[in-house]
Amino acid sequence: MMHSYREAFGEALSELGETFKNLIVIDTDLSKSTKTIYFANKFPDRFIQIGISEQDAVGTAAGLSIGGRIPVLAVYSMFLLRAWEQIRNIIARDNLNVKIVGTHSGLSDYMDGASHQCFEDIALMRILPNFTVVSPSDITSTKSLLKQILGFRGPAYMRLGRDNSTLIYRDEDEVTLGRANILSEGEDITLISHGAMTQYTLSVAEKLSKEGYSVNVIDMHTIKPLDREILSRRKVLSTPIFVIEDHSIYGGLGSAVAEYISTSNPRHVFRIGVEDRFGAGARNFLELLDYMGLTPDKIISKVKVILDGI
Repeated sequence: MMHSYREAFGEALSELGETFKNLIVIDTDLSKSTKTIYFANKFPDRFIQIGISEQDAVGTAAGLSIGGRIPVLAVYSMFLLRAWEQIRNIIARDNLNVKIVGTHSGLSDYMDGASHQCFEDIALMRILPNFTVVSPSDITSTKSLLKQILGFRGPAYMRLGRDNSTLIYRDEDEVTLGRANILSEGEDITLISHGAMTQYTLSVAEKLSKEGYSVNVIDMHTIKPLDREILSRRKVLSTPIFVIEDHSIYGGLGSAVAEYISTSNPRHVFRIGVEDRFGAGARNFLELLDYMGLTPDKIISKVKVILDGI
């Protein structure tokens, strides 16, 4: 059964408004799509509609943070990039307590085409000093990580897909900020993923196991700070490492893993993601995954070609 990241986010945000009395939600004319409308209906006096002006939204969030509030700015991840300069120079430099949620990320906005599909956001956000970067893999981890980033002081970016989430976790306590989750253990290959691609990474592992491979699967839901401890384990370092994501192969989780591994315990790290290109419009998410070469069968083909060449 498929679930919706944005629905889970909207529901959790409205629930957390009861706990965090100084929580303010900022919208840029997208509340029906991002589901912040649930918070707006419940706490209209703590909801600010800026309109289509992301730079102003970031400045407003910064001011609210300085005033002691916890602002949450939710916007399509693609549109967020318009305000990257303000995010860098105001929020990151001053280490402000602003939480930014980029929805419809990666390939999840299949119907709107290349202009709305964002493969660059992790690269741009993880490079910023002071920022925490998370990418939940299902609705349970979405709710858990949202609560956790609201609970610490400092800037954070949460990357969310639109819909198309299977249930990976049953209990929110299974997900801890900064600590990756081992979803299966093996001896031959390590697959690392995050966000919407985690469910497909599990499918890849299941199919490979039927062919005799023993596979590690790691959900690296916290991209910054990276869980270096899990990457230093013998079971990981003794295998070829594949990072699977619906982000550019440049600057995403694959790059973060490769950067760390290359300077600590050099091993093969192979990045499987969006390869230096833009997306396209599609009738559904799976059709776009197929077009971009990221369905389980196409990922398996890539993995086998790489393994044959090692």
